[in-house]
Amino acid sequence: RAIKFKTKMIKIGITGSVASGKTTASKFLSSRRGPLFSADKAVKELYKNKQFKSLVSRRFKIKNNSQIKKSLKKLILINKVNIQKLEKIIHPLVRKKMKNFTLQNRNKKLLFYEIPLLVESKLMKYFNVIIFIKAKKQLRFERFKSKSGDKNLFNLLNNKQLDDEKKIKFCDHTVVNEKNLNVLKKKLLAIINKYE
Repeated sequence: RAIKFKTKMIKIGITGSVASGKTTASKFLSSRRGPLFSADKAVKELYKNKQFKSLVSRRFKIKNNSQIKKSLKKLILINKVNIQKLEKIIHPLVRKKMKNFTLQNRNKKLLFYEIPLLVESKLMKYFNVIIFIKAKKQLRFERFKSKSGDKNLFNLLNNKQLDDEKKIKFCDHTVVNEKNLNVLKKKLLAIINKYE
């Protein structure tokens, strides 16, 4: 009678500052290696959910539900407290989705999680390995702008994050992403080969 061995699952968290290239890195790392949970994608899905939308509309007294993201962006730029109010609603829901994702994929060897505020939200204990994607602020702003982001929003999101140096202390690997995609891929391969 064969004994079934439970595969030792390695949970890899990928984090970094705004527009550092986390998404690109996450997609590359997970491709053909294991499923990817994206916190940003989970948030996008929430905005398609009727219950979530009506809850947020009530909390923030938003009349027009179809323009909910635009209204929230305005409210957040007017008053920073609103971003904390919004996160209090969003974070627990995203965490629940993350838990479900882990359960659904518990038989996989490698699981990847792209979480922008991984360190800020003190989620380090959930991961076996944490990779930090790093890039200079100016370069990140250029990238953010190229995706039609504005300066105020960039600064607001950027200020929500801890300094790179503080975050690096909690991460196992740091990847500087300031050159082209090939350079980034090479650096990521050097790391992931250790765990495959």
